[in-house]
Amino acid sequence: MIIIENKSNSASFNLALEQHLLYNYKDEIFMLWQNEPSIIVGKNQNAAAEINEEAVRKLKIPVVRRITGGGTVFHDLGNINYTFILNDNDGAGNFALCCEPIIEYLKSLGIDASLSGRNDMVIGDKKFSGNAQCVHKGRLLHHGTLLFSGNIQTLTQVLTVNPLKIQSKGIKSVSSRVTNIAEHLKTPMTVEQFIAGIEGFISKKYPDIKVHKLTQEDIAQCNKLVEERYGNWEWNFGASPKYMFHNGAYLKCGFVEAALDIRDGYIEKAEIKGDFFFKKDICELCEKLIGIRHEFEQIKALLEQAKVDDYIVNADADEIARLML
Repeated sequence: MIIIENKSNSASFNLALEQHLLYNYKDEIFMLWQNEPSIIVGKNQNAAAEINEEAVRKLKIPVVRRITGGGTVFHDLGNINYTFILNDNDGAGNFALCCEPIIEYLKSLGIDASLSGRNDMVIGDKKFSGNAQCVHKGRLLHHGTLLFSGNIQTLTQVLTVNPLKIQSKGIKSVSSRVTNIAEHLKTPMTVEQFIAGIEGFISKKYPDIKVHKLTQEDIAQCNKLVEERYGNWEWNFGASPKYMFHNGAYLKCGFVEAALDIRDGYIEKAEIKGDFFFKKDICELCEKLIGIRHEFEQIKALLEQAKVDDYIVNADADEIARLML
């Protein structure tokens, strides 16, 4: 087994790195990594249904889709992510296989952690870790979060979405009460000390483990994957299942109600109704919306270009765009 040295805090790069290691390496691997504030959605999820779009946009938090299943998670530098890549296709679905070493380490710190349900680790009845897996050509990728001192207030803010807005066949996340590991330590430690402790524990558990530094070729391949996939809107949002969006609000122009059908992240059908006044037929504006990304900046730009206040008197493009997300 090798342990990968990775100092990147970019979610798109780190997810690209995991794919690169899974697809192109033959060694068994352990890696710890951290991301700047970011939202990571499961491969089969509808990204729009998992996030509070307005909060995410205001905080400028990137949303990145991973290649494993499971639910949406929020990362920041108070969260540590761990990855095992094993040459063990039979380990798929056996979450205890890779969770147990983490639980053993926490128990060595006096924390009574355990595996709960399908893929969570908990302290008492509170979750501190969500885990996910995928298999590629007989190699198992298992990764999980370790909420050490994360900003739970921001986590709650960006992952809270109005369930009335979006009807989707995508797999929804299950909300759980969460806790930070740091709150349960008998002896306080920094996140850096915690990381060093895990690395030391894993090194003792796997005495043949060797430290491996990424090559320039590794980094180039990962950057290519970022460009083609993990930094690409088409993957992060466009890969979402088809969904229907509905929202309504009283604005200065009157009551406005928007209903959208979204396929591959693009508006396929649009209806706008309400008690507003108009100069031009609203159906013309709905036609213009077809083919536009279901994304704030593109919708706002279209509304400004089309002069939305010709279709909805006294309408503001920014307000109508926010209504549609």
